[in-house]
Amino acid sequence: MKTIAIIPARGGSKRLPQKNIKLLGGLPLLAHSILFAQANSEIIDEIYVSTDDAAIKKIALEMGVKVMDRPKALSGDLEPTVTALKNVLEQIDDVENVVLLQPTNPLRSENLLREAFDHYLEKKCDSLFTVSQNHQKFGKIEDKKFVPFNYKVGQRSQDLEPLFYENGLLYICKAKLILEDKIISENAFPFVIDTIFAKIDIDTQEDFDYAEYVFDKHIKINS
Repeated sequence: MKTIAIIPARGGSKRLPQKNIKLLGGLPLLAHSILFAQANSEIIDEIYVSTDDAAIKKIALEMGVKVMDRPKALSGDLEPTVTALKNVLEQIDDVENVVLLQPTNPLRSENLLREAFDHYLEKKCDSLFTVSQNHQKFGKIEDKKFVPFNYKVGQRSQDLEPLFYENGLLYICKAKLILEDKIISENAFPFVIDTIFAKIDIDTQEDFDYAEYVFDKHIKINS
């Protein structure tokens, strides 16, 4: 029974055309997730890229990973990620765990997977996903009035009840869960991380510009 990484990378992005092959730090966006998976070979037995795009496929093959051609029926804007993962699993055998790496969340701490996988095994959960704390004051607009949601007017930010968001950096789950069309199970373990990389989720040019800023400030300096 093996652990595989799946990187879903379709080619039809509309808000940021060809985003998965745009160069970030001199490398295609997709390549950052591939390199992260390759650097964790003590955990990941095989790496698969699921795509419908010839240019993405070429990059993946040149980097020495396996490619699963994604059917057009599973490559639309509204198609959930789980269908791409399920399509991969339906073509291979003896997979126990799946590590999902989204190319739109390209920057991850070096030890992230090792620490998360240890928790995944220790907690004996069906799935684990990374979350980060949000320190902002949220509210709703009702009848054209702003109504505080997670605070009282005048309350200090440091006194807020903690709220967390799914940051998309890393998911680990049982293969059997994906075959049931799920990634996050009812007993999923929320793995809390505090990193500037959690704020990067690339869908627009503005998101990409921010990723470049973070890369230049934090990756180049440490390399």
